[in-house]
This record gives sequence, C-alpha cells and structure tokens, in this order.
Amino acid sequence: MGSQIFLDGAFVSRDDAKVSVFDHGLLYGDGIFEGIRSYDGNVFRLQQHIRRLYDSAKSIALEIPYTQEEMTDLVCETLRRNELSSAYIRLVVTRGSGDLGLSPTNCHGARVFIIAEQLAMFSAALYEQGIHAVTAATRRNRSDSLNPKIKSLNYLNNILIKMEALNAGASEAIVLNSEGYVVEGSGENIFVVRDGVLTTPPAYLGALEGITRQAVIELAGELGYVVKQEPFTQHDVYVADEVFLTGTAAEIVPVISVDRRTIGNGAPGSITKRIHEAFTQIVRTDGVRI
Repeated sequence: MGSQIFLDGAFVSRDDAKVSVFDHGLLYGDGIFEGIRSYDGNVFRLQQHIRRLYDSAKSIALEIPYTQEEMTDLVCETLRRNELSSAYIRLVVTRGSGDLGLSPTNCHGARVFIIAEQLAMFSAALYEQGIHAVTAATRRNRSDSLNPKIKSLNYLNNILIKMEALNAGASEAIVLNSEGYVVEGSGENIFVVRDGVLTTPPAYLGALEGITRQAVIELAGELGYVVKQEPFTQHDVYVADEVFLTGTAAEIVPVISVDRRTIGNGAPGSITKRIHEAFTQIVRTDGVRI
C-alpha cells in the first residue's frame, strides 16, 4: 500500500496529495508546521507539539479548522493508515489558497496536511562516531524580525545554512546571531558541555524552543547535571569537552569537531552518551499511543 496523506479532511495517495499554486504557504511561506516522531507506537510528546503548533497559529492569526484533540487524533490516524509504529510525521498548516497579493484576508481558509514516513537525518554510524560541523557565515534571522517561537514555513535561512555545511564537506553548521552569539544548528538546538555543566543558548537569541531540547534539559537535571540557558560564543564551542545537537529528526547527535577544531578527545563524550541512552528510554513511553 502506498503512502496515505491526510489533506483537507480526507486521506489521499501520495500522487493525489496536491496543493494549489495559489496557496500562500507555497507563494510566501505563510504557514506553520511541526516535525514529530513516533517510536514503537508512541508519538513522542505529541501534546507538546500540538500545543506549539496552535501557539504558532495564534501568533500569526491563522485559524486551524480542528480542535487540538481532533488534530491529535488525525496524527495518530495517519500513522495507523500507513501501518507505521515508528516514523517521522510532518504536520503542516498553510494560510490556504488566495490570490497573488500578500494580504492573508483573500485566502479562503487554512489548509492542513499530515505526512508520515521513515526518515534518517544522519547515518547510524554518525551517531556512534560523531559529526563534523562548521560555523556558517549566514546569520540567524533576528528575533525582532521573526520570532523563533513561531515554527513557520519560512526556512530559507536554515536551507542556506545547511548548504554552507554541505559545501564545506561537513554534516552540519553552527549558526550565530547578529551579535555573534551561538544560536543553534541549521535545524537543531545545540548544547556544550564543560566541566560537567551543560549550556544551551536561551531562546531569545534566536533559537527555537525545541521539544527534544526541553527533554534533554529535564533528563540532564534528573541525572544530576547542572544545565544553564545562557549566551556563549564560538570560543566556548571550541574549548568544550563535549558538543551535541538535538532535534526531533536528528534526535541527539554528537559533534566531534567544529571549524577543524577537535572537540574534547575527538569522540562522542560520556555525558552525551548517557543522556542519549536516557532519551531512548523515554521516547517510547512519554507521549500518546497510536
């Protein structure tokens, strides 16, 4: 059976999942999304993802035509229709079809679609060996221009950053804001470890408040580590004992070099490994069963 995609109230085949060329999400990036993961029949922290989706929608005055409870059921039903217990889910809400003008008032109502498929952000070997990263020349969008708490479809900034990493022969790029502080990766949050203390940039610098990021903060605290949310620079990355990235798609991936500077001893660190082990336990129990 081919992929079944939820689109505007019905499940359709992959080939029939089409949107209008007049959709504001396509024309202007006028919409929001969530990337979600399920593990062995458990949709990890689905309620937190759904809440963030509706918060993003409210912030841009986008009316979603389903309640949060209905949307939760639709995500689970999409997994059931595709007979997937472990998958990556992409939930998208656009402003809908309108005309070629910028005004959202000419759109005819929100469009909702949900895709569930297998996804491997990095190869299995890289989670064991760690990845190489570079610092991107492209800076993160300013928070006073586009609030990072809104998980919008405007991802060109992220794509340009990812292109820099690939062009440099690296797996990922680390992003700075306009003041030179480290913000995140191209699409992941970042943590540095120094003398047993974990530090991650505060959201006000331009980072998304990631669901996996929050899980790591909680797990690290439960394991007895101090976690700080405070600004830091490239220097702090270079001299860290450990560096790792977190995200729904990426999960937890260790970084072993940045800009050709070896991080720690050049191998994934013990704290990263311990947190990753704890994370693999909660993803199958913390969430909503399909």
